[in-house]
Amino acid sequence: MDGAAEATTHGGLLLTRGHPGAVAAIAHAVRSERPPHALLVVGPRGVGKTTLALDLAAGLLCAADDPAARPCRACPACRKVAAGNHPDLHLVEPEGAGEQIRIAQVQQLISELALTAMEGRFRVAVVTAAHRLNLDAQNALLKTLEEPGPATCLVLCADDSAALLPTVLSRAVRLRMAPLAIETLVQLLVAEGWAEASQARALALASGGRPGTARTLSGRPEAVLARARIGRTLLSLVTADRRARLAAAADLVADAALVDAAMRGAVASSAARLEPVERRRAVLVIIDAWRELGRDLAVAASGASGDGRGVRDLDQLEELLALGRCVDRPALHAFLDRLDRLMLAIDGYANPELTLDHLLLAWPRAVDPASRRVA
Repeated sequence: MDGAAEATTHGGLLLTRGHPGAVAAIAHAVRSERPPHALLVVGPRGVGKTTLALDLAAGLLCAADDPAARPCRACPACRKVAAGNHPDLHLVEPEGAGEQIRIAQVQQLISELALTAMEGRFRVAVVTAAHRLNLDAQNALLKTLEEPGPATCLVLCADDSAALLPTVLSRAVRLRMAPLAIETLVQLLVAEGWAEASQARALALASGGRPGTARTLSGRPEAVLARARIGRTLLSLVTADRRARLAAAADLVADAALVDAAMRGAVASSAARLEPVERRRAVLVIIDAWRELGRDLAVAASGASGDGRGVRDLDQLEELLALGRCVDRPALHAFLDRLDRLMLAIDGYANPELTLDHLLLAWPRAVDPASRRVA
């Protein structure tokens, strides 16, 4: 099914692509005019969480008479949602050097949601990067999550729900959005005109199966190359010694900063002049790439991918299969678990450079299958 067909199958013109389950859930909420009072959309950055949240907002605020035709994308309400200036749509994003969502922002949102809708049938709030809500902000939001008031829908978009309090999680309906299969995203990028067939696979791999990231990177070929270099460097370090691993950190950060800047539509700073927040984001990009590579290496190590089935990065298939035969599988799985924990730690202000050094040294090394000694 192509993107245009999927967008209209469930009724209105939805912009979310490649997530039929999530699209169906949102379309049902729009048609029934009974959305959850609090919805938590969880998935990695760039997978389409905010697009889905705005699809829901557009559908709930659309002025079309037939609920099945919402959002129509043509009425004044839909155009205002697209422009970000609908008076009944409230967007909350991280602010400041620490990229936090603070209690003052939440208090302002609560005041706005207490008012009657000005133009639409609902008031809709979308909190992007909800995992960046600090503890005071999360606690301030609890009463509104539990009793948001009539005709109010609050959508939290979070990269990882582990950063949210259990009391927040218990008050919201959860909807998970996973990265797309690489081939699915390749077809989508070509069908939507974001890339030629020859470029689509590189984009799909560089984005880790996330449509939003792929679209952002489509006009930044240097970032796609940098993302590929990160994967190749990390794979080469499986057989490297301690000194070589630590020496690779600077180049990894430089490439990751370029990728991060591209995803934000910004110009990359030189590696020597990165601000602390840029270094943190760069290390998160490296960890994200590591998770993708580690997954492929784990598939290769399982022995079930002799024909490449299940491996995403087919450009490195030969190396993955070779190293998969001599990597310690329990150590690899433990390392992947550690990546998830340290990604949250960096979001919580762990030192990104020290964290990267720690991971470089902990990255499982190839062992001789016969002697079980490090190769």
